[in-house]
Amino acid sequence: MARRELRGPSPERRTFVTDPLSGQSAELRRIQPHAARKAYRCPGCNQEISPGTGHVVVVPLADPAHRRHWHTPCFARGTPGPGQWL
Repeated sequence: MARRELRGPSPERRTFVTDPLSGQSAELRRIQPHAARKAYRCPGCNQEISPGTGHVVVVPLADPAHRRHWHTPCFARGTPGPGQWL
């Protein structure tokens, strides 16, 4: 089976935010549950985001390699988890 190329959102549908961890400009991407295939660690609560869980990804414009996956409510709060800013 050939791998389907995934396209990002069209430029007019992109959402830009301030990264709560770095204070830098970032793109916010919404990940639907069917597309969430790996586990990630949320920087907002320091808990696992399980595969199959819809969430958001914050992609810093200056350094896309340092993207962070967040639970949607944790990102809405914008607060780091225990020990994150020590």
